[in-house]
Amino acid sequence: MNLSSRFALFAAGLLLGSLAQASNAVPDSIKVPDGHKVALETTGVGEITYECRDKADMAGQTEWVFVGPKAVLNDRSGKAVGDYFGPPATWQAKDGSKVTGTQLAVAPSSPGNLPYQLVKANPAEGKGAMSGVTYIQRVALKGGVAPATACTTADKGKREVVGYQADYIFWTAR
Repeated sequence: MNLSSRFALFAAGLLLGSLAQASNAVPDSIKVPDGHKVALETTGVGEITYECRDKADMAGQTEWVFVGPKAVLNDRSGKAVGDYFGPPATWQAKDGSKVTGTQLAVAPSSPGNLPYQLVKANPAEGKGAMSGVTYIQRVALKGGVAPATACTTADKGKREVVGYQADYIFWTAR
């Protein structure tokens, strides 16, 4: 085996090792239970809308409230394979199949980014890529948090849109 072949094998080993570590690097609270396998990995690129509203049970105080997401889901080659929108949170494949779900857990990610998330999927509507999906993980987060701009009583009803990116990993039972 020549030097360039050995280097290629070494580099491939490093890459595979880092991918394995990345999949194990999520917080325990958002890990998918044993007995499931990855069915589809996507990167969602889009925006989240927030609205300035009164704080619940806090007269005279306001806050940015999550209204909903809108993102394109791309496969690992960058090809658009679906959309993510809400409410309710809905992941829809280009083949028309779609799932909604119930949030089971969140965990902090890095500052300025949405939290990690684990969702228990409801049974899919339609036959296709989303059929059989049982869990959805949101990882590899960039942006998406509430605006840093002021939200005062004078701003009530104002909407702000922020960009974000996240990987959505779809799991099925083994």
